[in-house]
Amino acid sequence: MKNIKSYFILLFMAAVVFSGFKSIQQQDVDPTSEFGKLVAYLEANGNFINSDMAPAIITPEEIKDNLKNDKYLVLDIRSDSWFSYGHIKNAKNVEGPKLLEYFQNEIDPTAYDKITIVCYSGQSAAYYTSLLRLYGYNNVYNLKWGMSSWADDFAANIWTKNTANDYSDKLETTANPMPEKGNVPTINTGKTEAKDILQQRIVEAFAKPYKEFVVNPDVAVENPSDYYVVNYMNEEQYNTGHVKGAVLYQPNKSLSSTEDLYTLPTDKKVLVNCLTGQHAAYVVAYLQVLGYDVANLAYGANGYMNKTLVEKGWNGFSKDEIKNFPVVE
Repeated sequence: MKNIKSYFILLFMAAVVFSGFKSIQQQDVDPTSEFGKLVAYLEANGNFINSDMAPAIITPEEIKDNLKNDKYLVLDIRSDSWFSYGHIKNAKNVEGPKLLEYFQNEIDPTAYDKITIVCYSGQSAAYYTSLLRLYGYNNVYNLKWGMSSWADDFAANIWTKNTANDYSDKLETTANPMPEKGNVPTINTGKTEAKDILQQRIVEAFAKPYKEFVVNPDVAVENPSDYYVVNYMNEEQYNTGHVKGAVLYQPNKSLSSTEDLYTLPTDKKVLVNCLTGQHAAYVVAYLQVLGYDVANLAYGANGYMNKTLVEKGWNGFSKDEIKNFPVVE
């Protein structure tokens, strides 16, 4: 009996020590730092990335059904030439980096039920949509698959061209461990209020071209050690095949301060990989605002195992996604 009592005492002490260590680890982030203030503010005000609201993606069918609805606005961020070649009826052509200025000075965003950002593939539009959502515009969406979902002419050089199945022999199917929590980025906007820090960081994010956040699948698969790869998908999809070294992060959950956000490295580029590159683009915008060196694996898993995704019904791009709706030339 004495031995049993001693065992439980030791077990209790170990639990106390462990819980104390865990709380110390969680308190490593200075809540008075700009990073600490920013994370706390975002999580207290909607926690967009870690909620069911992300990704905010709208289907082409919904846009088509609301072409005569004045409460639906479509903003096309493609080049002037592609916009002139063909666009959705009543869409406005606005450069991606100028979207925030457009929202602030050219329109009343609250006058619309839904504002849809449209690009070629849905990925850059998702990035800008995420920034606008973080800024507080909660009625902004990106068009699923971009204009590639609207008509064949647009899909041919984008999604149809960039889906692939060439890297099955270079993928892993075994899980990689989640690393320990470590350092976090240092943000220096000079602002003291969290809301002002956020706005400054978003302005800076808009100033950086989205193309600088893109890593092509062949580069990532051939050079996986150059990145810390975040597989942002469910466990079954992850186990089916992932870039070597990739770590599983649960969508809409893992990137909160109480989960695994602080496991992301600050000394290596974080490469976010989802199924389509669209959900990942939302995450890239979020992590960019928080100060991480981050990129998006273009076209997601569709860039290396499209056939598997199509067969399993996991957001694999196929001709069925192309609706061939009419365009204005």
